[in-house]
Amino acid sequence: MIINLLLKAIISGAGITIITYFAACFALLLWQHRLIFVPSRKVNTTPQDLGLTYEDVWLSVSSFQRQGERLHGWWIPNNLKGDRVLLYLHGNGGNISYNLGPAQRFNKLGFSVFMIDYCGYGRSGGEFPTEAEVYRDAQLAWNYLVEERQIQPKNIFIYGHSLGGAIAIDLGVRQPHAAGIIVENTFTSIREMVDERGLMYRLFPIELILQQRFDSLSKLRLLQVPLLLIHGISDSTVPAKMSQRLFNAANVPKKLLLVPDAGHNNVGAVSEEKYDQTVSEFSELVRHTQAKSMIDIRFESYY
Repeated sequence: MIINLLLKAIISGAGITIITYFAACFALLLWQHRLIFVPSRKVNTTPQDLGLTYEDVWLSVSSFQRQGERLHGWWIPNNLKGDRVLLYLHGNGGNISYNLGPAQRFNKLGFSVFMIDYCGYGRSGGEFPTEAEVYRDAQLAWNYLVEERQIQPKNIFIYGHSLGGAIAIDLGVRQPHAAGIIVENTFTSIREMVDERGLMYRLFPIELILQQRFDSLSKLRLLQVPLLLIHGISDSTVPAKMSQRLFNAANVPKKLLLVPDAGHNNVGAVSEEKYDQTVSEFSELVRHTQAKSMIDIRFESYY
């Protein structure tokens, strides 16, 4: 009698454990994007608060699932220093208002800056995004610059911070005529981030349930435009070795800036002159690469 009761208790306990485990797997499968994206609707600061001229931009989303939604962005012009444009793709948290400091730095370096919020962020419509949706949002921003503002792709630099770096690399692969890509404190892939930081997730069959992959490392073999990687060595969110791995994998004109004592969000503030100098040098690298490409095209045409 006692033995039968013990067996029932053990079986019942094991059954509950199994059900709980599979329920957790199912929840991760369905809602993993809510662990990756951390949007904020709160916009308390505008470029005007930093003394920057700007325009509000609204982009209509044409996909069937998100019909009627609009994305919000800021166009921050620089009319004095040439025709370079920076498409700014922010990370997984906050919104564009959290990123005005870096945007101002690029504006001072001579770039007109276009910042967008993905769906669910800031004033943009929609709910929590997915990997596929933020890729589409970045493409929509690119189309706006090329089609509406008539900016030549060769003048558009794509910038991304952290998760935005993965979005920038994806867009750069799709736009081989872009000027170049600048990514800061970004990672190789979500899968490797799980291995690096997600100890609790090792209990789950990650390869089976992971849908939001952001696999920049695999995409780099397709990249055709120059690449600048910037990373704070003291970054406790994304290890700097990931930028080193991306740099080693890229087969394009490239530069890598690793900044001692800088964390995840303060590389520009810590390095200042070195940061600005590296971006300027990268811009020159792009210019030389484009000039060489034109020479190669003429040479091939001649023969």
